[in-house]
Amino acid sequence: MEGRIHSLETFGLVDGPGVRYVVFMQGCRMRCQYCHNPETWDMEKGTLWTPEALFERAYRYKPYWMRSGKLNGGITVSGGEPLLQIDFLTEFFKLAKAKDVHTTVDTSGNPFTMEEPFISKFNELMEVTDLFMLDLKEINNEKHKELTQWTNTNILEMAKYLSDHGKHMWIRHVLVPGLTDDEEGLNELNSFIKELKTVDRVEILPYHTLGEVKWDELNIPYPLEGVRIPTDDEIKKAEQLLDIHENK
Repeated sequence: MEGRIHSLETFGLVDGPGVRYVVFMQGCRMRCQYCHNPETWDMEKGTLWTPEALFERAYRYKPYWMRSGKLNGGITVSGGEPLLQIDFLTEFFKLAKAKDVHTTVDTSGNPFTMEEPFISKFNELMEVTDLFMLDLKEINNEKHKELTQWTNTNILEMAKYLSDHGKHMWIRHVLVPGLTDDEEGLNELNSFIKELKTVDRVEILPYHTLGEVKWDELNIPYPLEGVRIPTDDEIKKAEQLLDIHENK
């Protein structure tokens, strides 16, 4: 078995609890207007790795995950969209759990479906995953489709499924002025999150323009040209609407 990997980060500090070894997988079907890694979209690119070789590389950095003799970090698999390579991901995490390494999946939830064979594979993945970091990009279905070219029905279904199965979650929401920052939408998102039983943390990720140059390099028109980054006050207001102070 081989997986397509876009890149590796040896010392991630914002990709789960503690210090993380972060694997960015290749391939994504969503086309988020603010995507800062459009080079990860193409499923045919990336470098091929076996789960064994990748874990051997990651496990070299175990000393970074230790604090006072205890693990304080682990491995995060992000993307792209890691669930598009769920078989590889599961095998990789099985190797990690055999060594008691904390595992995190950073996902948009887009591939999730209750249909077979995916749901059986997802159940197997849940057994070896300690934390799911789930991006809830937009709560309104029509706005979500405009933002990403995909609906969010199955993504919200995945959040409920994780909650019902007792899997720990961090929820993330990218704040884009004039696009994902409306008060009505944030209130609705907050109500949805409060229905979930296993959310440990909610984070606002302020929109930035660092990925715009990558769109230019790929000759893809950047849909948010001219959109500004959110102010500190706008970020603080969004955090209040999502009751983030209660989730930290």
